[in-house]
Amino acid sequence: MPKLSIIIPCYYNEENIPVTSKRLLENEANFPADVSFEYVMIDDGSKDGTYEAIKAFQAANPGKVVLVKLASNFGSYNAILAGMEQASGDCNTVISCDLQDPPELIAKMYAHWSSGIKLVIANRQDREDDFPSSLFSKFFHSLTRRLALKSLPKGGFDFVLFDRALKDEVVRMKEKNTNTLFLLLWLGYDFVTIPYKRAKREVGKSRWTFSKKLKLFIDSFVAFSFFPIRLISVVGLLLGCVSLLYGIYILISKLMGGIEVQGWTSMMVVFLFVSSFQTIALGIIGEYVWRTLDASRKRPVFIVEEVKRA
Repeated sequence: MPKLSIIIPCYYNEENIPVTSKRLLENEANFPADVSFEYVMIDDGSKDGTYEAIKAFQAANPGKVVLVKLASNFGSYNAILAGMEQASGDCNTVISCDLQDPPELIAKMYAHWSSGIKLVIANRQDREDDFPSSLFSKFFHSLTRRLALKSLPKGGFDFVLFDRALKDEVVRMKEKNTNTLFLLLWLGYDFVTIPYKRAKREVGKSRWTFSKKLKLFIDSFVAFSFFPIRLISVVGLLLGCVSLLYGIYILISKLMGGIEVQGWTSMMVVFLFVSSFQTIALGIIGEYVWRTLDASRKRPVFIVEEVKRA
């Protein structure tokens, strides 16, 4: 009897959980009769009634719901990793708690897994989010696809189904400051994509702030691409060549008497340009160095306060 673990990170989702859980239970009818279900719900340090809402869902469905409570807010991707650790299914799926991703699509994804595909990605071809969020998402995924993960489907993804073998590999890595779902893609397994339109959030308010989006943007690049470091090297080499040529020009002009008055303006322009580049370069290098330091400390990426399987 195959088991499907549905991993659901929850952060301030008190209002969503009753609606989402009802729809997930109704969705079970779309699967073959021999499939069993496990709902792994992670409370990522919420300060509202999320924990109590998950407990109520668990009490109404004994033996089917795993409640994972984290000690504080560690971020959605670390919450997903915590859910992966506790999931016991033969295959697993990650879905948000706000129903922007349609649970009905999981049955179609499961059918691909049953045919032998170990990674099934539901990629967003369109979305009903507000314009700034849509623009940021398109820019982020387009740049990531071009410079970091070339196999990333257009539009990106957060909704995915994967085999237990892939889950075990990602859990074993325990990488910090990364995109947990992109690690599934990085493993290199063949995958299929199912396009869908991401719906507008109807219940509750999103806590996916700009600062969290920006951190994910930086983490994804630093974790999967050396392009920023390579860019620094190339720009530094070009600046060195230009400086050498300009230095030769000044020397020849000086020897031939072509320089009468030293130019303060041109010196300041060059100085400001070079110093700005150096500051940006140090910042980029610092992002890599800080992540190396953070990994060397071997601190846990999340702390589980409680796990309930009753």
